Order: sequence, then C-alpha cells, then structure tokens
Amino acid sequence: MGIEGGVRKTKQPFLIGEIDISASGKNTKMYVGDLTGNGKMDILMVQPDGGIDDRYIPHQIQSMTAFNLEGEVLWQKGNPVDNPGGPGSDYPVQIYDIDGDGENEVLCVMHKKFYILEGATGKIKKMHDLPAEYAHDCIIIANLTGGKFPQDIILKDRYQQLWAMNKDFQLLWTYKGNVGHFPWVFDFDGDGRDEVMAGYDFLNADGEKIWSCANLADHADCIWVGKVNPAISNDHQIVIGGSVTVMYDYSGKELWRYKGSVESQHVSLGKFRDDLPGLQIAGLDRIIRGNEMGKDGLFLLDSNGKEIWKEDRQTKGWLTIIETMRDWDDHELDYILAYRRGGGVNPTLYDGFMNPIVQFPEDGYVVHADLFGSGYVNVVIYHDNYAYIYGSKPSNLSIANEKALAQEKRLYSVTLYPGGEY
Repeated sequence: MGIEGGVRKTKQPFLIGEIDISASGKNTKMYVGDLTGNGKMDILMVQPDGGIDDRYIPHQIQSMTAFNLEGEVLWQKGNPVDNPGGPGSDYPVQIYDIDGDGENEVLCVMHKKFYILEGATGKIKKMHDLPAEYAHDCIIIANLTGGKFPQDIILKDRYQQLWAMNKDFQLLWTYKGNVGHFPWVFDFDGDGRDEVMAGYDFLNADGEKIWSCANLADHADCIWVGKVNPAISNDHQIVIGGSVTVMYDYSGKELWRYKGSVESQHVSLGKFRDDLPGLQIAGLDRIIRGNEMGKDGLFLLDSNGKEIWKEDRQTKGWLTIIETMRDWDDHELDYILAYRRGGGVNPTLYDGFMNPIVQFPEDGYVVHADLFGSGYVNVVIYHDNYAYIYGSKPSNLSIANEKALAQEKRLYSVTLYPGGEY
C-alpha cells in the first residue's frame, strides 16, 4: 500500500463467502456474534413486526433466523411474514453474554415479552414482562449497579421514557425526557457504574439528570464518546449529532458547536487524518429529506469542531449511514464507511480526504465485524435474499478458533443510529 498524489491505495475487496438468507424473509436486519461458541461469528437475521407506524410505535420482533457463515440454518424463532415492518426505527434485539456463562444469548422482545434465548439453539432461557406497553424501542446493555460486567438493561419507548432494569429484571428507575434514539452508556467518572447520555440529557447511574445540552432542537440522532481533543482535557468527551453537531465534556460544559449542517443525522469518531491532532468527526448532513430529490452529504470536522471538508454530492440519495471502519487492513488510519447512499453509489470506504479507497461490488445494508477473530474486520453486505462477506485478504469460512469470540460493545449496542466509543 502506498500514497500516490495524496491518495491511499489499497487492494479491492475479496469475496470470502455468499450466503442465501432468503429463509429469514423480507426486510430483515443483520446482527452478528458467536452464537455457537466455535470461535467464529454467526449471523442472526431479524424481521420486525408490521402494521404499526414506527415513527410513534416501536417495533417488536416477528421472527429471527440464525445462520452460520457457511449458510446453514441453525434455528428459527417465529415465522417470517410477507408484510413485515420496515427499517425506519430500531429493532429490540441484541446478542450478548448477559449471564456471564461464556456463551452469547439473544435478547429480544416478542409477543409483548422480554426474552433471553440460548444463542446456539434459540431456546428460551428466561422470559419477563415488560415494564410498560411500549418499552421496547431498543435494548441497551449497561452496568448501572456496579457489577463485574454489564448485566443491567435499559429499555425505552420511541422518544420520551427510559426504564432501567437490573439483572433480575427488577425496575431500578425510570426517566422521562427527550431521550433521543439510542442512549449511550459509559463510566465517565471511573466509579464502576455507567452514566447514561440519554439524548440531550446526562444521567447518573441512578437515573438522576445531572445536566442537559443547551439550545438544541429536535432530538439526538447519535452519540459518540472519545478522547477527541486531548489539548482540552484527557477525559472522555461526548459528541452528539442532532439539530447540529456539538461536543461536551462530561461535566456539562459545551466545548464547541458546528452549525454548518442542515441536519446532523450521523456522526462518527475516528483517526482519519494523521496531519491533524486528536480525533476527527465524520458526519452526515441530511440536506433535503423525504423525496426522490432528497440529498445528503458527508463532512469532516477537526477536534475543535472546524469543518475540514464537505461533500458536494452530485448523485441523488438522502438516507446514507456512516460508521468508523477500523482494522480493515494494515493501514494505521481509519476509514469512513458509507452505505445506503442511493443514487447508484454502492457501499464505500473513504479516507480522511474523502477519496474512495474501497468500493464494494454489491449494494445493500452493511455490517462490519471481525468474523474470525483474525484481527481484521470483515464487511457483510446484504439484502433480502443474499449476504456477501468481504475482507481485505482471502479467508477460509471453515476455519474456527478454539475459544469462543466475546461480543464487543459495538456489537451488543446495535442501532440504526450508530453511536460508539473511541
């Protein structure tokens, strides 16, 4: 890999495998994790319920179908239907070892109940009543009680209320406010308990509001935590995409505000440039929404919130999702993964100068994870019928590790509105 004219060059992606996922039905969302404990990840395709307006009513799960990477169906829970809901909001599902037995479970909401299923078989391990009728917009796994590892659960409705449950599914607290899409939990003060960035409100582990962001409209779309600007402090800082993009310290001081976007729908932290100090913030500005003439554009900010560049997009499309792509190859810098672009633009990895470095040959939704425990992250692109597994180098789907793969936080905090930590 070299640099020519300021552009990083890399090999085109290798197609490692192709899986027929049509048995899972239409409009499914992909989750990945080591369900069987064989040292490589499996795939869980989740179909949401239909017949609701998911702008206001949260989804439940219609069906789930688990596959291994060779395409074998491991199990199916529920029956796929021909008229499911669409991907307009989150689905209440996560893959995580919630009981600490060394094997991943599937946490989900079906039939107005909260289920914990064996990852390997789909069999029910536990079932609980929900704390409220609509407490199933998404599932957030947290450590609110100071345990050895996260075992508490936060549930929410679409925009107004949170319910925090302990490992025995007893109510710890509830909170009402402008809680956004997917609250992010993190132990900012190092006391062994997570604080909760719930939309624009910062809560302690007991659900008490400590501070709120000021002068922000609408709701928080995505939340990231990282040491963005060490020149300001060595503490973790909070970057929020909403009506604008802002950065706060965890005591509630606004550090900067970027107003150069119409709607900051997605933000993502990374080390995309080595000529700039600290981290950079990749963003997605939803410029014109809601019709065939809709338009969005990528942008990049430095650690002080100053715009470095903004895309002048010439193709149609307003539903792009961006994420930070780490460990795709041996290069020390991160990539910006952009997908669901529309306008004939396939999923692409961009560098910090907005050069397209890898353009994938298939279009669709994207999941990225180290499927084999190799230290390199794979990209899976999928639609209703097939999933395509790519890597920066060839891999053998049949090779597995002796030790089960632990589920990293990003993969047990799956949301349509990706947040994260850096």
